Amino acid sequence: MLNIPVSRQVADIPLPERARRGDAGVDLRSSVDVVIPPAGGREMVPTGLHMAIPEGYGGFVLPRSGLAARHGITCLNSPGLIDSGYRGEIRIVLLNTDPSEAFSVRRGDRIAQLVILAVPELDWTEVAELDETERGHGGFGHSGV
Repeated sequence: MLNIPVSRQVADIPLPERARRGDAGVDLRSSVDVVIPPAGGREMVPTGLHMAIPEGYGGFVLPRSGLAARHGITCLNSPGLIDSGYRGEIRIVLLNTDPSEAFSVRRGDRIAQLVILAVPELDWTEVAELDETERGHGGFGHSGV
């Protein structure tokens, strides 16, 4: 069990929680009411939360699939990365892709998901050539799909 200290700046906003047991992500909620204009409108939405993600881990902010499917709402810089050393308020940049409908976010609404993942220390080794693989240099569209 990984413990993540959280400072809640808005008392009535719930701490991050999973919707169902076994879910990878926890829900993040808005701490304000805001309207996101249509056709590319965006707003930086505060959550009222500060957290201390342990060293060796990162927090990855992802869109909620229901908001994307039903309303065209997504996270602009997805996945957003929260580094372990960051202690400021978690804020989510929401983007409205609907061409004509504004979207209203209400205080307490679930607006994004947070997934905490281990991020290993890295050591880079420069080499003259890389090993061969079946895929090789095949890039975008390489698999034919």
